[in-house]
Amino acid sequence: EVWSAKQERGVGSVISRVRRGAAAWAEPPWTEHREQETEKPPAARGERGGGGGRGAAARAARSGPEERADGRDGGMLVLYETPAGYALFKCDENKLQDVDDIADIFADADKASKTMKLKAFSKFEDTSEAMVAATAMLESSLSKPLKKFLKKNVVDKDIKDTLAVYETGLGKAIKTALDIPCVYNDKILEIMRGVRGNLETLLGGTTDADLKVMQLGLAHSLGRHKLKFSPDKVDTMVVQAIGLLDELDKELNTYAMRVREWYGWHYPEMGKIVTDNVQYAKCVKLMGMRTNCVKCDFGSILDEETEQELKEAVQISMGTEISDDDISNIKSLSDQVIALSEYRVQLYEYLQNRMRAIAPNLTTMVGELVGARLISHAGSLMNLAKHPASTIQILGAEKALFRALKSKHDTPKYGLIYHASLIGQAAPKHKGKISRVLAAKCALSIRVDALTQGDVPMVGMEHRIAVENRLRQLEGGTAVALSGTAKAGKTAKKYEGAGAKSGTEKGSSGYSAGADETSSKKKKKKKAEESDDESEEEEEKPKKKEKKEKKDKKRKAESSDEEEEEEEKPKKKKKGDSEKKKKKKSKKEDSDDSD
Repeated sequence: EVWSAKQERGVGSVISRVRRGAAAWAEPPWTEHREQETEKPPAARGERGGGGGRGAAARAARSGPEERADGRDGGMLVLYETPAGYALFKCDENKLQDVDDIADIFADADKASKTMKLKAFSKFEDTSEAMVAATAMLESSLSKPLKKFLKKNVVDKDIKDTLAVYETGLGKAIKTALDIPCVYNDKILEIMRGVRGNLETLLGGTTDADLKVMQLGLAHSLGRHKLKFSPDKVDTMVVQAIGLLDELDKELNTYAMRVREWYGWHYPEMGKIVTDNVQYAKCVKLMGMRTNCVKCDFGSILDEETEQELKEAVQISMGTEISDDDISNIKSLSDQVIALSEYRVQLYEYLQNRMRAIAPNLTTMVGELVGARLISHAGSLMNLAKHPASTIQILGAEKALFRALKSKHDTPKYGLIYHASLIGQAAPKHKGKISRVLAAKCALSIRVDALTQGDVPMVGMEHRIAVENRLRQLEGGTAVALSGTAKAGKTAKKYEGAGAKSGTEKGSSGYSAGADETSSKKKKKKKAEESDDESEEEEEKPKKKEKKEKKDKKRKAESSDEEEEEEEKPKKKKKGDSEKKKKKKSKKEDSDDSD
């Protein structure tokens, strides 16, 4: 009986397995995978209250990709931009659920090619089109070629899959323009990284060398576009030139002072006669030993008076004797000073030309050196253009500014702009105001230089004249108006208001006698009024003198009384002391009598 029961159970299990296999062959191939993924509880499968019927969720899971509620087939589109063009890949979203799974799939080229299928590709015609597309992608904007590509391959084909993009801003733009659902997360970044590593295999027909050449060309084009490269607008040259010029000045000064100290032991009187460093080095190189000074001709270096004084001083020189080896070393150092000075002149001319090309208006306002130092301090001309006028005014005085803010003292009024010629012309009490006006005009000039493309309008001269007018106004002079912008002179007073202002009486017809007075009469009136005032002052003078004399007498009398009181005080003290002594003596005598 036990064996028969087991046999019946085995036959039943075999029959059930056969039935399941027939059902599996009858159903679509992806149904088993869907049933395993979407196992539902008995309530969801409809096993309660109706018996045998399946739920709606189970039917949707068993149905094919076109029968899903959202119209998707479980896939995902990946938009990837290559240097050659736009690529649209199709992948199975279910296989790329975990980041570790994505890394394993893209580690093998065969697995990657099976997972990612190239759906569409749009090739760029040339490098300029690739640069435009790359710029649009960096700015998170939807370009026309990309919009056309997505519309043709996604919207027109009525594909409802999500689109994987590498940036959220681009996804928002695509969603707004084409109503394509976009996704961006850590999983998408890992997919993009895998596509980049297997791009040669996924695209097909392209080699790694071709892709590298395209990448290099696109990188150069994009770099030029981002820098807005123009040989005439490269402010980096100005920054480097002004830095080198300042270092040259320091080195040249150090070398020149070393030559003076070194040769001064041999000819000390020459240091006061020849004050220029370059001329001093040239004279040392030409003369050598001081004994050769009388024979040398310094006409190309010094003027006649200085040359004659130099030759006279050598006859009474108190310097020590030096060897030929010392003179050769001093001459070689003099050659260095001369070479550095010549290179500095050449570098200054180069800086002038670059500043006139890059910032002509700023150069007109403050000069080449100050303008170049402002650009160097800000980092670039564009950074300087972003600064307000108040920052330009104190640029270079940051330490003094923060020290003043910390100690609660007055903040500095100027920085690098102090060395401009316009501020140097102003009086010390006006330097702060002029620096503020100059900084405001410089800010406008810098923005014109930095933001104008093509021919730069020359507004610097107008701004400089405006600053000069303000300087004359502060100093009490007259301002010079620009041509074409001069204002009309003051208009004549109205007929009716002239008498009211002059204080004269008006007639019934509105006539003012004060308005008809000539200038000579007015001058006479003023002189008469001034003479009356002078006479009144003269009359008041003796009265004032009398009052002063009375006050002086009172003060003297009071001082004499005080002195007398001080003299009387010690006398009173003496009298009191004598009386005390008498009383003591009388007491002693009384005590003696009692004894």
